[in-house]
Parts: sequence; structure tokens; C-alpha cells
Amino acid sequence: MARVYNFSAGPAALPLEVLETIRNDLPDWRGTGMSVMEVSHRGKDFVELAARAEATLRELLAIPDDYCVLFTQGGATLQFAMAPMNLAASGDTADYVQTGSWGKKAVGEAGKFCKVNVAADSADRNFTYIPDPASWQLTDGAAYLHYTPNETIAGVEFHFVPECEAPLVVDMSSTILSRPVDVSRFGVIYAGAQKNIGPAGLTIVIVRRDLLERAPASLPHLMTWRAYAESDSMTNTPPTFAWYVADLVFQYLKDGGGLAAMAEINARKASKLYDAVDRSDFYSNPVAPAARSWMNVPFVLADAALDARFLEESAAAGLMNLKGHRSVGGMRASIYNAVPEQAVDALVDFMAEFERVNG
Repeated sequence: MARVYNFSAGPAALPLEVLETIRNDLPDWRGTGMSVMEVSHRGKDFVELAARAEATLRELLAIPDDYCVLFTQGGATLQFAMAPMNLAASGDTADYVQTGSWGKKAVGEAGKFCKVNVAADSADRNFTYIPDPASWQLTDGAAYLHYTPNETIAGVEFHFVPECEAPLVVDMSSTILSRPVDVSRFGVIYAGAQKNIGPAGLTIVIVRRDLLERAPASLPHLMTWRAYAESDSMTNTPPTFAWYVADLVFQYLKDGGGLAAMAEINARKASKLYDAVDRSDFYSNPVAPAARSWMNVPFVLADAALDARFLEESAAAGLMNLKGHRSVGGMRASIYNAVPEQAVDALVDFMAEFERVNG
């Protein structure tokens, strides 16, 4: 069967080169006579893999030495709770900027553990813009400020890092490794793996070491970032296969020129797709241009009655998973790192032909 172009929002596309390595490694990893899924996570071979993965990720993101890199489970959604549990003492207030569905979920979880101040909220325009930072109502002495740099459902992205005295805590699931980032600007970065890193089941947390001390002693051991930091992320059996794939992806990105090279490709892909939407009266994108996502591009057809035909014909053309999220409808093309530029070219060509026939 021929490979298709996969525009899924997550679990998402993986680089073909990585998939081929996995296929070759699967029955006999590194001459062990076993799959990587069968070896001990505490054995020499896997410990070396884990150390290499962390070292490569540190190199890619230029992570300072005063930050821990944790390989955890539970998805970014678990971090919605772990952030307030680890950072906010009883009675503390945490500030949140709410610019989409995932930010809203993070607010809901945080409210179970601390006071939450929604410092800014773009729900008034259906999460299609980023509120001007000058309008944010921040709390003096806040435990932290949380925001979601990229909202995958509405396709809204911050193209700046907010200035704030409190530690910045961010859910970077859909933008991590898509471009360089100044890690030192943040207190905590967390990211589910299933978009730009690897298969679902692994979550990366990058946390400034001094913040590890905020966790109260009453927290369950596995709910503290400190437990992962002190055990090299092996306080219990980790998701070894997902960690192995992440190691391959990190090396793939390094060999491809690093995140600066990736950023050039991603910017080009996004520009091509937005240009195709903007030059047409047949397609439209509701997001404010200054807040458009590089990673998730939603668009709607002028006639929603054509949605089903668009999806059927695009799938027949090998362009898969273009249906928009059920909460917003329309279409959505997620163009993460592993989605090649040729995929975007093919989608743009398909959109032009579909418009010619149906417009």
C-alpha cells in the first residue's frame, strides 16, 4: 500500500525515515535479539538510549543546565493538574491566559488545586485571536502564568513570549521542536509527544530546577516533578517504545539541520497553505492573521454542503484526516514537522481543482 499524506492533528505523522528504522529494529534492536519493547528499562542499552535522547533534545533546544528534562506519562492533560500541584501552595493564585479549548481545560483542572485568575480570554470572538498583553489582568505575586502557545483546534498561535514576573508555564505540545525557542524565558515547558516528537504515551517536561522545590511533601510521589528528576525519569517503568521513537526523531531533526532549518520549512508550508486560502473566495480562515498557527490550519468552504464531498475526494487523492474538529467544523490541516512540503503542495493543488469544479 502506498503512503498517504497525513494531516492528522494527533496522533500525527512520523518521518518515513524514522518509521523505516523502527521497522528494521523491531525484532532485533541493536543486536540484542530482542525488540526495544522487550528489554529492561534499567539495562545498559536502554539507559544509554535514554541518556542520548535527553542529550540530543538538550542540544536541539539549547536547554540550559539549570533545567531538568523529564520523560513522563499521562499526556499534556495530566500536566494541567501537575502544574498547580507542583507550583502553587494553598491559597496561591495562578494566572491563566485562555485562548482556546486546551487552555480552557487547563483552567478547569487548575481550579481544583489553587485560585485561578483568568487574566485574558478570547472566547468573546470564538478563540480566533490573542488578546493584547496590555489588557491582561495579572495578579501581583502570582504563582505562575500559564498559556497555550498553540491551540490545535482553532489554529491560534502566540508569535511572542509574554513578559511576566511570574514563572511562565506553557503547554507546547503542538509547537515544540518546530522552531528554535529560548527555553530560559520559561519556568516550565510541557508537551505531549504525539504531534512533533513520536507516538502517544510520552510527555516531555522541561522544568527549571529551583521550581522543583515548590512541591508540597503531601503530594503523591508520582505527581511530583522532583520524583522524575531524581530518578532520571525511571521512578517507575517508563513508556520505553515511545522514548525509543523520540530518540530517533530527535536524531532525525539534528541530522536535518536542527530547529532553524525546521523553522524555515514550517514557515514555508504554512505560508503556502494560508496563501491558497486567502486568494480564494471559496475558502476562508477565521483566525486573526497575526495569530495564525504554523502547525494547525483550519479553513471552511463557502458552502458547507460541499464539506462531505471535499473530504471524500481529498481522501481518494491520498490527503487524509482533513476533517475539522467537531467543535468548529470545516477542515483542518495539521502540518507538523513530519508532514513534508510536498504534502502541502498536493493539498493546495487539490483545493484549487476542487474550487474550479465546484466553485
